[in-house]
Amino acid sequence: MTTRILPAVADADAARSVTTLLSQLPDAEPAVPVGDSTHLLDTLARLAGESLDELPEVVLVHERIGPTPALELIREVALRFPAIGVVLISSDAGPAVFSAAMDSGARGLVALPLSYEELAVRVQAAAQWSAGVRRHLGASLDVFAGPGGTVTTVTGAKGGVGTTLVAVQLALAARASGHTTVLLDMDLQAGDVASYLDVQFRRSIADLAAITDISPRVLADAVFTHESGLALLLAPGEGERGEEVTDRAARQIIGALRTRYETVVVDCGSQLTAANAAVVEMADTALLVTTPDVVSVRGAKRTVRMWDRLQIRKAEETTTVVNRHTRATEIQPPLVQKITGTRVAQAAVPAHFKELQSVVDAGRLHDLDGRSTIRQAVWALAGELGLLKAPEGRAKARASRGSGLVLRRRGG
Repeated sequence: MTTRILPAVADADAARSVTTLLSQLPDAEPAVPVGDSTHLLDTLARLAGESLDELPEVVLVHERIGPTPALELIREVALRFPAIGVVLISSDAGPAVFSAAMDSGARGLVALPLSYEELAVRVQAAAQWSAGVRRHLGASLDVFAGPGGTVTTVTGAKGGVGTTLVAVQLALAARASGHTTVLLDMDLQAGDVASYLDVQFRRSIADLAAITDISPRVLADAVFTHESGLALLLAPGEGERGEEVTDRAARQIIGALRTRYETVVVDCGSQLTAANAAVVEMADTALLVTTPDVVSVRGAKRTVRMWDRLQIRKAEETTTVVNRHTRATEIQPPLVQKITGTRVAQAAVPAHFKELQSVVDAGRLHDLDGRSTIRQAVWALAGELGLLKAPEGRAKARASRGSGLVLRRRGG
């Protein structure tokens, strides 16, 4: 049996060493190594999109791969491509690392420095396991073939600036355009998404925090399907349970959501925690909501500087949204951009609270009139951010970045 092997190794010297040994294995077809986690996932998604038979039997993940840490990357590959045998290459082959790798979904661990004998044994075992899974599951194999959903976080410069309003309407806009969309409430101690959307549901993100393997079924049990078509993963009703959601749990939950939904919108509230900091760091787009007043803009500047100091996100990688905008105020979007150093969205949300009052009081923000200037502004923002674009465009763009790698077909 021919075994197709895809190494994911960031270091050039390590990649050459791995490739040299793999080329000596009998019946092995090693592909050109990929240098980072994004390239690996994009390549696997592209191959799965062509045919499940195109996927390699074995993926090797080096411990220093990035930007996603090796164990988190293994977990995501195992979740999205369950018939691939993943092997971790690590300088630490102790029981703690071995156990963590197995918990993440790896089928084996190879110690550094590499030896031909150990590599051959681990690759062969992973390949046999992969072949057995494919024979057993056949056409019913559950694979998410897309490149992974986009994550947009919405954070408030301070409390009361309209963070949840923007997050909810962005998610509704994405869902209305035809994207499968989930809205995650990461305001862990004071989340109001359920109140704004008239939802009573006992499950929350805290129920996923202690689960090391979030399967599609486990995720479905925690997600509420709203009458608007939005999927909702809510903040815990008891604020103290928010402490159960660690940064590691948040990364795992976001990874699971990205594999099931094309668009993930996250309401991060206005308080910085380790969990929502991890989500902002992972996001494709990070929004910072402010109102055009001195206190809020100072809060926005303070948040941007803190994100930069903590290496969460740079100012130029952040987009600020001005809510409750009027032409009469002295603080206009260009000044906000100058003060914060961020890019300010072209779509500013007008200060027309009367349009909101009835739906907010009724807890039915999804019923906001389509003629509302507030809704029109936030939906225009969704278009500006690319949340309304057809997913094929982004998929092709991301796939093209991995087009330099070719896996040889068996018998080809």
